[in-house]
Amino acid sequence: MINSMTGYGRCERAVDSESGYSGNIIVEMKSVNHRYLEVGMRVNRDYGFVEDPIKKYIASNINRGKVDVYVSIGTSENAEAEVSVNLPLAKAYCDALQKIADSCPNAANDITASLIAKYPDVLNVRKKAEDEKIILDAVMPIVESAMNDFLAMRAAEGERLKADVLSRCKTILSIVEEIEQRAPEIVSEYRKRLTEKMKEILEQSTIDEQRIAMEAAVFADKIAVDEETVRLRSHFVQMNDVLSKGGAVGRKLDFIVQEMNRETNTIGSKITDAKLAHKVVDIKAELEKIREQIQNIE
Repeated sequence: MINSMTGYGRCERAVDSESGYSGNIIVEMKSVNHRYLEVGMRVNRDYGFVEDPIKKYIASNINRGKVDVYVSIGTSENAEAEVSVNLPLAKAYCDALQKIADSCPNAANDITASLIAKYPDVLNVRKKAEDEKIILDAVMPIVESAMNDFLAMRAAEGERLKADVLSRCKTILSIVEEIEQRAPEIVSEYRKRLTEKMKEILEQSTIDEQRIAMEAAVFADKIAVDEETVRLRSHFVQMNDVLSKGGAVGRKLDFIVQEMNRETNTIGSKITDAKLAHKVVDIKAELEKIREQIQNIE
C-alpha cells in the first residue's frame, strides 16, 4: 500500500474508567510531507508523561512526515485535591486588618476568616498526583482511534497519488513510443536532404552513394536514442514494481525520477527534430508533475 504523508485524524471520548479515571479526552493529529519523521506534541502541563509513549506509538506506525499531535486530558472527576492554609500569611493579613480597624474607630470591625481566605495565597489548592498508568491506559485507546482515522486518510490519499503517477507514466511511455517511431524517419529525411544538397553542389545526377551512406550512418549514430529509451522504459517498469509493492517508497521513487530525468535530458541533447524536441519537453513536464506527487509519498 502506498501512503501519503498528508493525513488527519481526531478522536474525542468521554472516559469512565473503572480503574479510576473519569473525564473527557481529545486526541488530534495531522501531518504534512517531511524528509524524515518529526513529531511535535502539545499536552496539558500536568500530563507530560504521556508524550514519550505516544511518540513511540506514532513512530511504530509512520516512517516519514511532520506530525503534529494535540492531546487534551480533562481533569478526572475522581481526582482528589488538597487545600492547604498559609497560616503565617493569614495571621499577617489579620494583624494588618486589625491595625486598620484600631486606627479608624468609626470603621466596623468585620474581620472574618472568610474575608482573610479571599486574599492571595492564603489558600492553596493542589491536585493530588494521579496514577500515570491509569491516565496512560485511558489515553492510548483514544490515540489509537485517532491514528486509525489518520492512517486511513493517508492510505486513501496515497492511492490517489499512485493512480496519478501511473497515469502520467503511461502518458510518457506513449510519447517515448512516438520518439522511437519517428527516429528512423529523421535519418531517412536527412539522407534525402544530403543527397539533394550534394546534387545541387556537384551539379550532376550521379553522386557517391557510399559517401552518402557513410554520412547518414554517422548522423544516425549521433542522434540514436535507442539506449536511452530502453533505459527509460526500464525505469518505468521499476517504478511500477515499487508502487505495486508499496511501503515507505518515497525516497526510492524520487531516485528513479532523477534517473528518468537524466535519460530524458540525454535524449533532448541528441534530437535535432523540432517535433521530437517538443515531445521531450512534454516528457519533462510530466516528470516534474510526477516528482511533485512523489514528494508527498511516504
